[in-house]
Amino acid sequence: MNILVINSGSSSIKYQLFKMPLQQPVCSGLVERIGIEGSFIKHTVYPNGEKYTLEKDAFISNHGEGLKQVLALLSEGEHAIIAKPEDIVAVGHRVVHGGEHFAGATLINDEVKQQIKKLFSLAPLHNPVNYKCIEVAEQTFFAAKQVAVFDTAFHQSIPQQAYRYAIPEWYYKEHGIRVYGFHGTSHKYVSEQAIKWLGKSESKIISVHLGNGCSITAIKNGKSIDTSMGFGPLSGLMMGTRSGDIDPSVIFHLMEHSGYTLEQLSTLLNKQSGLLGVGGSSDMRDIRKLVNEGNEAAKLALELYAYRIKKFIGSYAAVLNGIDAVIFTAGVGENDLDMRAAVCDELSYLGIQLDLNKNRNYKSQLTEISQTNSKVKVLVVPTNEEYEIANQCFNLLN
Repeated sequence: MNILVINSGSSSIKYQLFKMPLQQPVCSGLVERIGIEGSFIKHTVYPNGEKYTLEKDAFISNHGEGLKQVLALLSEGEHAIIAKPEDIVAVGHRVVHGGEHFAGATLINDEVKQQIKKLFSLAPLHNPVNYKCIEVAEQTFFAAKQVAVFDTAFHQSIPQQAYRYAIPEWYYKEHGIRVYGFHGTSHKYVSEQAIKWLGKSESKIISVHLGNGCSITAIKNGKSIDTSMGFGPLSGLMMGTRSGDIDPSVIFHLMEHSGYTLEQLSTLLNKQSGLLGVGGSSDMRDIRKLVNEGNEAAKLALELYAYRIKKFIGSYAAVLNGIDAVIFTAGVGENDLDMRAAVCDELSYLGIQLDLNKNRNYKSQLTEISQTNSKVKVLVVPTNEEYEIANQCFNLLN
């Protein structure tokens, strides 16, 4: 069964084509830095057991344009994977916010699309681009089943004392105001890989997902019990363009004394803050370059970024009453060895002792980077949200 998975982030599109139930994709790719100078496409296919990679530099202004180029790569040229659109049986879409409407993989119809649109305001950087990619895929793969897999689903196991806010109950019952959590597909996948590696189903794991969006989740016995993102994907850790946690009094102050509108505040906190607001770029690679050039603002951005993560690790150690493993995953978590070291520094009181040599020599597979005598295992686990989405699609359609 050919299942194409589309995972659209706030500034990227990752995609893979699977012949399910096989886990190895026949094609994979990345559209990176969408809407940012230096955007590019990396497209890889595996014909006859070999590997062919095409890299293409082109300014890609939005997700719709990026996905159209991806679809052309799948169906045209010498290394085309499909002969016709009908070869794709299903397209699995990562959708960030499902509210309380969706707790698992769901076939997309007009009603589901309307629910996704209603949640635009709760995930302004993601749900609109997820929706756009659904529309493009519907037009291109008209015979395929379109399936939504929601980031919020994994966090439905969070207990009430963790998902409720300290405001009157009416707001929860009437407006659904509660913690939903995000990056659930990633946290689910990497924690399951870690549990297998640890060889213990009864486990206490902290999963740290660091990309353009960032979140951290406390996972007990394979179930999410608390997570840093809340009602929307703005809270918690510092991110590429999002502020993370901020005192609500700041919002009131800007509205009252500086005349900020709700739209201006949303733009500020969702699109102009985080690494971009403090350090000058939303891309960690750019921040590292600026630090090497002596830029003090970029240096502060890194310090803030690591500090927030350390605070949450301490908090979730308390929630879990101990830790068996800390997982680093996603773009920054898997590729920025200096950030992993900064986060783990001075956490020996929790039993976390990083092996700097192992950390430096990590090579794109599940790897323990803690010292042999570390009470808490520190793992780098490459996330594979695409396979997790494909697997959920496959199970739904069967």
